[in-house]
Amino acid sequence: MAAMATEPMRTRVLGVQVAVCADVFEAALALKQRGGGQIVTLNAEMTMAAKADPALGAAIEAAQLVIPDGAGVVWALGRQGYRVRRSPGIELARELLVHAAGHQWRVALVGASPTVMAQLTARLRQELPGLQLVLTAHGYQPREAWRGLEQQLVAAKPDLVFAALGVPRQETWIQGLPGRRGGLWMGVGGSFDVWAGTKKRAPNWMGALQIEWLYRLVQEPSRWRRMLSLPRFAWAVLQEP
Repeated sequence: MAAMATEPMRTRVLGVQVAVCADVFEAALALKQRGGGQIVTLNAEMTMAAKADPALGAAIEAAQLVIPDGAGVVWALGRQGYRVRRSPGIELARELLVHAAGHQWRVALVGASPTVMAQLTARLRQELPGLQLVLTAHGYQPREAWRGLEQQLVAAKPDLVFAALGVPRQETWIQGLPGRRGGLWMGVGGSFDVWAGTKKRAPNWMGALQIEWLYRLVQEPSRWRRMLSLPRFAWAVLQEP
């Protein structure tokens, strides 16, 4: 019989760490209370990328909380006897934003295009009037501007930082950020585009059938090469003893 996940613990999928916990939001809040750290949202594509990219693998290994974002990771955990729910990173991030707005957390947003960032900040200020945004910066800064931006970010002492820089850049950037301490730091991929209204998430029925990846592929056909990692992931999991 499959084990029921009640307390956060670490296990591995294809050698990549991932947390087994009943509620990722509560796990994130507990991490904040313990002094904060990096949150990674793991799916099959990222798992395979981590095995091929040592820098990404090291960033995930160093993260304090790695949640099962993708259906493939949940399936792989089920084969190990862990019964967990899929925990989309965009949903955890939104819960954390709402919590931040109600608890005077200092929030920083980094990434996406200048247009998306402008639309995002306007929307968030309207939807979450209590949200305290201490820093917002788009992800298309010139290379020479990043050091100053990073110093400004660390000096702001944020309680919550979302980076929408894409995988693996957002994970490795957070992990290697000089002076980072305290707060929750999380890569959120394309969440800013969805929250800003420039892109849409897959319909709920596709999420229920665990085929959101198909919706993303239709929206962005250029992702097809990256999607080749999905059958490779499934085959690798099936080969494990």
